[in-house]
Amino acid sequence: MIRIIFCFIILATIIEGLVLFSGVIDKNEKKEMIHPIVVITTYASTPASTPTTIQTTPKKENEELKKAVEKVLNRSDDKYGIVINNLKTGQEYVMNGDREFNPASLYKLWVMATAYKQIQKGLLDKNEVLSQDIDFLNSEFDIDPTLAELTEGGVSMTVKEALERMITQSDNYAALLLSDKLQLSSVSKFLIDNNLMNSKLGEPPVSTPNDIALFLRKLYKGDIADRDTSNEMIELLKNQQLNNKLPKLLEKETVIAHKTGELESFSHDAGIVYSDNGDYIIVIMSETDNRNRANDTIAQISKEVYDYFNNQDNK
Repeated sequence: MIRIIFCFIILATIIEGLVLFSGVIDKNEKKEMIHPIVVITTYASTPASTPTTIQTTPKKENEELKKAVEKVLNRSDDKYGIVINNLKTGQEYVMNGDREFNPASLYKLWVMATAYKQIQKGLLDKNEVLSQDIDFLNSEFDIDPTLAELTEGGVSMTVKEALERMITQSDNYAALLLSDKLQLSSVSKFLIDNNLMNSKLGEPPVSTPNDIALFLRKLYKGDIADRDTSNEMIELLKNQQLNNKLPKLLEKETVIAHKTGELESFSHDAGIVYSDNGDYIIVIMSETDNRNRANDTIAQISKEVYDYFNNQDNK
């Protein structure tokens, strides 16, 4: 009997040890060095520090703002995720804020911020010339040969030129040059460091309206980089040349810093609108079978929101 009890004690000790060991593994955080197609996963200890949070104006649900947006949405069968946040008054509207979308060219916001962070630290020079063969870039980033914009030759531009083209024209090869220089693992680290936990590169890349809005809010407040560096990024976004969505129906003098994204069934626009009655963030992400229709809907929502915030009754 004593031997049986002793055996049970040993067995229980072994099981307990296995459970504790598995618990240590579970506490380890997966960090991904993410390629657009191939995802290489390594393990690293969970950072001891608590993720930083930013203070925002208290959220205020507003029925009239909700009506202004949803009267446009009621005419559409497409899928939308929307975040609107007045940075002065705290008024907010969120619909499907945590819905995952392919970010399309919105990922270039992350590449821009990663590059500027390295410039701020002296690790990257704006005047450095980036050069690479088209074949290499297409192969490195798994660009479908039938979809490649360029198939031969090379591409060369300075870091400064690449940033401008990537943001203001959404130039894909400028983005690939920068991504090749920075390494996508650095961009993935930027997402983790800035608490954009529902966004990732890889296959497929994903993000959410809440994450894109958080990025813009942190950029506006100077929490991503120092104030001068943040202002440079915002100025790039203000020089956006693709203006068929958020700015389309607004007055020409309206100042808006924004970035568009389009890919297959996805169409997005996200930015900061500068308004007398409070600067506000507006993120509209969509999945559709008709991008032109979605673009028109995004423009109509943007107009309704702008009119709402600038209506005499809201001053």
